[in-house]
Amino acid sequence: MRKAVVMLLLAGCFASSLWAQEKLPDSLLQKKTLQKIKAFSENWDGVLGMAAMDLKDGEVVFQINADYVFPQASSIKIPIMIEVFRQIEKGMLSLDSTITITSEDVVGGSGRLKNEFKKGAPQLQRTIQELLKAMIIWSDNIATNVLIRVLGQNDHEAGMRNVNTMLDEFGFKTTRLRRKMMDAKAVREDRENISTPLEMVRLIQKIYKHEMASASSCSAMVAILSRVKAGMRAAVSDTSIQVAAKPGGVPGVSCETGIIYLDQRPFALSVMSTFNNPELRERPAKRITEIVYDYFERLAHSNQYGHRFQRRID
Repeated sequence: MRKAVVMLLLAGCFASSLWAQEKLPDSLLQKKTLQKIKAFSENWDGVLGMAAMDLKDGEVVFQINADYVFPQASSIKIPIMIEVFRQIEKGMLSLDSTITITSEDVVGGSGRLKNEFKKGAPQLQRTIQELLKAMIIWSDNIATNVLIRVLGQNDHEAGMRNVNTMLDEFGFKTTRLRRKMMDAKAVREDRENISTPLEMVRLIQKIYKHEMASASSCSAMVAILSRVKAGMRAAVSDTSIQVAAKPGGVPGVSCETGIIYLDQRPFALSVMSTFNNPELRERPAKRITEIVYDYFERLAHSNQYGHRFQRRID
């Protein structure tokens, strides 16, 4: 009798071991998706880097050139926003504080505030909250430079140091704010605002997990990012799915970092490209998002063997 029990136990362990060694087709789907991303990257006009993270477990499931340093253009405005909220939490700033913007703050590039000065306004008054929305939603360069100055108590250099100190505290050693917006001299001197796909995808993950600031501040950041007309938003045709992203672009450069709140399978994505043909109008973030979204959407609505069903969303 004892021998029969032992044999049954051994048989059960053997069956369990076989089940554990099952080769599931989801790994093939992941491999095939990576091949699609690589094919797009190889045919891209410039050079491309990307990282995609499964926000359920923090695993980086796809990456290409993910530890290479890329210029960030307006995507660097995400760390600036984080530092603004952190200083608000410390009582150093207030969302309702009014800031004076003068003609000395006027720069070109994206944004709407410059139009007010073109109409003859000698100066403008905007709250910190209004400047945050202008910086992220309109990608306003004047608002960005004013916020950098405010972060340093009316000193741009001090403001940049404060942003970089915050990044250091969270372990982001490559991501750096090294110049104001539209600083042509700094650009010629290679003082770019930089990061890597891996660092930016981890930074946005920390906003998602409410680790970069309080839960209310991180939720406020996501709400602002969700109002941006980004490539990632355009890639997700289902408008009921929240997309929080910040693109950036300057001649030869295109990048975007964001969160796609796909039901059951939210993911973070960072796409960066540089040395692009300056005449090129296409941005790679949209196509990469479509490929990665397709992968996560299939996982979200199938069992582990690929049998598709509709998950009930509670």
